[in-house]
Amino acid sequence: MHIPRKLFLALALALCALVGSAQQPQHLFFRVTVGPKFTTPVSGRMLIFLTAGTGAKDVDENPFAPTAVYVAAKEVSDIAAGASVDVDTDDVAFPAEFSSLKPGDYQAQAVLDVNHSYNYSGRNAGDLTSDVVSLASFTPGQGDEPAFTLNDVVPQRPSRPDPPGFEKNAHLEDFVSPALTAFAGRPIHVRAWVITPPDYDQHSKLRYPTVYWTHGFGGDLQGARYFGGLISNLMAKNKLPPMIWVMLDESCPTGTHEFDDSVNNGPWGTALTTEYIPYLEKKYRMDARPSGRFLQGHSSGGWATLQLQIDYPSIFGGTWSTSPDPSDFHEFSSIDLYAPHANVYKRPDGTPYPIIRDHEKVMASFEEYAKNERVLGPYGGQIASFEWVFSPRGPDGRPLPMFDRNTGDVDPAVIAYWHDHYDLAHIVQTTWAQRGPQLRGKIHVFVGTADTFYLDGAAHKMEAVLSALNANAHFTYIPDRTHFDLYVTHPAGADPKGDRYGLFSQIGAEMYVVARPHANWKPAE
Repeated sequence: MHIPRKLFLALALALCALVGSAQQPQHLFFRVTVGPKFTTPVSGRMLIFLTAGTGAKDVDENPFAPTAVYVAAKEVSDIAAGASVDVDTDDVAFPAEFSSLKPGDYQAQAVLDVNHSYNYSGRNAGDLTSDVVSLASFTPGQGDEPAFTLNDVVPQRPSRPDPPGFEKNAHLEDFVSPALTAFAGRPIHVRAWVITPPDYDQHSKLRYPTVYWTHGFGGDLQGARYFGGLISNLMAKNKLPPMIWVMLDESCPTGTHEFDDSVNNGPWGTALTTEYIPYLEKKYRMDARPSGRFLQGHSSGGWATLQLQIDYPSIFGGTWSTSPDPSDFHEFSSIDLYAPHANVYKRPDGTPYPIIRDHEKVMASFEEYAKNERVLGPYGGQIASFEWVFSPRGPDGRPLPMFDRNTGDVDPAVIAYWHDHYDLAHIVQTTWAQRGPQLRGKIHVFVGTADTFYLDGAAHKMEAVLSALNANAHFTYIPDRTHFDLYVTHPAGADPKGDRYGLFSQIGAEMYVVARPHANWKPAE
């Protein structure tokens, strides 16, 4: 039988396609339906979390065990009640495609991140969630498509009880910044809780030293209020000297803006120093001299306050920064970003760079952390937050990435920009002739030798630079302390567990000696 050539070729191509599709693994889809209680269409980033086991009330990501929880994502818009969306769990997924799961018992949950804030603060008020769905004896690709219904809304976080007298001493200051508003083309607010000392109203002519505090990554105005309550309570118990504390909120949609001027986030340093502080000093009886203005913060707040002291040495009289994010990019959580052919995922010998540890135990690699963050969302995560502050702006209006998320390769041009504008050790070293006279003796850094994010390494680098400059900087390395227990002290006669925030008392006392050298203030026993 003779088969025409064109027909033969068509049959051959069809057969090849059939064989190819049979060999090609099918993607695994999970279906999410919007429950009937929602009366308006919903939008956001649909997230599917999955982990082994049974019986969990919630399934969520865990940065200290990132590969234990699988997560897949898809952007969705205007999904009406009763409508469904299929999430390809092999498309945008971490730590691997869901179809690669081995047969077993699993549990999963769907979450709609309506404000794209999951990367910064996890589940927030207004996010939609499903029940946890049990996937017993689950084999990817077999049986019905796993199905979820969004039927709950994450409630507002309950507020913590205020210490006695807090409402009298706490004042919310919400200020619309002209500089930031001009940059963004819409009103941008600088917000803080101002905490006055217990005797503020009793001494109408007395001016107080002022501390500008800010939180770390994941913090917000509500967290600033909580720490303001701690400060107020410590002053009421005479464990802190009488000072005004300004509890600044440095959170923004892209992460933390660090109160630094940035081509992406805007002129936050300028807004603070030329607008917000003068506004506060007109309203409150603040000691408006450099010797009466201090800085304090932890983690990203530690970097922000260290930066503010370096960039504005004539405004502030000292910073007490704890566990600051990397101040020398030769040691970016153990990675030298300036090394030839630098890669944030792998060392030259191919071993992974760690980013999270519990003392001697590595909990997560930089690669795991970065790739998990990428699935949770394109902005708002810790690593992306650095880029929104440090990177030049790209043609699309977003910051240029410091490294390739697939390979880990560092972009030398972007790092050159980071080096020139935000490497604090480099800035101090190259501008000491101008800054030195007003900066000497004003830098105080505390960090644990077992810092969870390896931040003690960059502190040592920064200290070496400042020592060579005879900067009279003060670095304290607290043995075996991590990122999260740094403030614990063990005063005589105290609870055996220690005073969780005792370091505040030490820092406050050191500040007060600078502001009031003859006051002879002593904390209560």
